[in-house]
Order: sequence, then C-alpha cells, then structure tokens
Amino acid sequence: MSQFYQGVTSGSLPPSVPTSFTADDSTIAVPVAGNLNVFSRDTIDDNVNGIQTTVDPNGSANLYVELTNRITVTATTSDGAGQTQTVSIFTPPVSTGITFTVSIIGYDSINNEVSGGELIGIARNSSIGTVAVIGTNDTFDESDAGLVTTDWDIVTNGTMIQIQFVGVAGRSVSWNAVFSYNKTP
Repeated sequence: MSQFYQGVTSGSLPPSVPTSFTADDSTIAVPVAGNLNVFSRDTIDDNVNGIQTTVDPNGSANLYVELTNRITVTATTSDGAGQTQTVSIFTPPVSTGITFTVSIIGYDSINNEVSGGELIGIARNSSIGTVAVIGTNDTFDESDAGLVTTDWDIVTNGTMIQIQFVGVAGRSVSWNAVFSYNKTP
C-alpha cells in the first residue's frame, strides 16, 4: 500500500483538532490546550430522549452528558437529625401530569442493615400551580429485621414534589433515592 502526503505551505492551515463543540442546548465547549473535560450528571430537565449534552458554563471546556428526567437525593435519619426527613425534588411545570418511579435504599452502617425498594405513582400540577400526588403510591419494599419499620413516600407541600424518609429510633440510616419521571403534555 502506498501513501501520498502533500504539505500545505500557504493559506489557512487546517486545525489538527476541533476547536469547539456544540451541545444539544446550543452552548459551545471550547477545549483549553487541546483538552475537553467531559463529565456526567443527572438533571431534572425534561427531555423525551432521556439524555442530553450541555456546556457549563457556556464557552468553557466543560461538556456534560446528562441523564434527564431524573434526580438523585440523599438524607440521613437519626435521633440527632430527626427520624423524619423531607427532601424537595422539583416542581412540575404548570398544567402537566407526571408518572414517577423512585428507587430507594437506606443503610444503617453500625448494624450493617438495609431497607429499600421501589415506589411508583402519579402527580399533577394544576393550571394555578397546585401540585398534588394522586392516590396512594404503589411500593415494593424489603428490609432487614432492625429496619422493618422504616418508610418512605412521595409527598407534596402544595408547590413541590418531595420525598419523605422515616427512620427508626436509636438508628442512623443513610438514604439515597433516584427519582425519575415522564410528563404530559
């Protein structure tokens, strides 16, 4: 196989690497010294594809690949912090309905016990901005014996979707939940 090379000695030289990258939201990433930082993160942004790219801040070398329609939240229930912890998730757009799934895990590291499961439900935000969870969330849950009375639920304060974790007296439980949703319209 033969190779042919013709050098360029005048005019504009082609760049050896791309000089900018346009993300899905039209923000521009500009590599610094030939380096582009590519990160990942969750976002509550609504996107029917479930994934998007963005640059943060615009014009920087930081390109993010984001899993959309989801957010991860954490909390700790304990005697000192309170055995009921409520964490705000997000406010759905006005005049929409959502269906959601939440994957939950709680861990008591002192006693090496877990509690967790999945929760499925629906909610809506009315035309006047009142957020309501509809009916009773369906759950699948399992726990070690010492955490069998723990609980979790999706609730609302009237303007936001929230998750509430309920621990056990005398125990410190670290919680992690991944909330994902679909919405209409």
